[in-house]
Amino acid sequence: MRIIIPMAGWGSRLRPHTLTVPKPMLPIAGKPIVERLVHDLMKSTEQKVDDVVFVIRQDFGRAIEEKLLSIAKDAGSRGHIRYQAEPLGTAHAILCAGDFLEGNVIVAFADTLFRADYKIDTAKDGIIWVQKVDDPSAFGVVKMNADGVITDFVEKPKDFISDLAIIGIYYFKDGKYLRDEMQYLLDNDIKQKGEYWLTDAMENMKKKGSKFYKGEVQEWLDCGNKDATVYTNSRVLEFIKNENLVSEKAVIENSLVIAPCYIEEGVVLKNSVVGPHVSIGAGTIIENSVVKNSIVQSKTILKNKLIANSMIGNNVKLEGRMEDLSVGDYNSIKE
Repeated sequence: MRIIIPMAGWGSRLRPHTLTVPKPMLPIAGKPIVERLVHDLMKSTEQKVDDVVFVIRQDFGRAIEEKLLSIAKDAGSRGHIRYQAEPLGTAHAILCAGDFLEGNVIVAFADTLFRADYKIDTAKDGIIWVQKVDDPSAFGVVKMNADGVITDFVEKPKDFISDLAIIGIYYFKDGKYLRDEMQYLLDNDIKQKGEYWLTDAMENMKKKGSKFYKGEVQEWLDCGNKDATVYTNSRVLEFIKNENLVSEKAVIENSLVIAPCYIEEGVVLKNSVVGPHVSIGAGTIIENSVVKNSIVQSKTILKNKLIANSMIGNNVKLEGRMEDLSVGDYNSIKE
């Protein structure tokens, strides 16, 4: 089994957080999104995953590449880096790892996490993970027949066709067959909105007899924008709340931590209330503040602040003000 993770996108909806760090490397409960994705995918297959291939932009830099390779190694696999020079669509991105498209392959786009009690049936031609959504018009969706076989792939339907949205995780029994069909799109310049789409390759495979089935997840966690990422952080903290999430090397003085929270070593909390659903990176200092439902990264300083539903990056300094007040009866003050 091989896993291919295209992650060369710009992550523009998460700026400014993605100006210095690729979106899949942003932390969720203390671990990069892509690291949690790799481990979740490992759990979905009973086969040994020999290779994990990360498709990135060349300007991500050596430090990011080394971190990705270590993620694969820590998961018990060989890690590999491939580059996508231009954003030419999903099929083009996967083809950048074409030398690994052989045998059983999982393709997973690195802006989503999931929770599922599901093992891949490797005998099937293909599996497409889906989740029911309230508004399918914003997603690619699938239709199925009475036998549970997918009959149609439809991108962002204007009229209701199905509420089963494709979440960006796929299994293919024959990676070479997939590679050939995607290469056919490029060779014949078959594009949709200027891009080469994976769904077009799968449609060709389906017409030639391949049968695709759904893999349904219990929960699909998007990391596409700030609010979605903060929500995903809170859900992951709930999943892992029985683990030891607060470092013994954190300093907690006259402060209350409301679980679940992830607090790394070197964090200092003074006269503060933190939680629930807060992740704090190493070396951050929080004084005289209240922080809830937020992600605060490393070496940041927060003083005299009330923070909620927020993402705060590395090496940030946010300082409010303390007030010396004399407020009489029946006053109402708003700021």
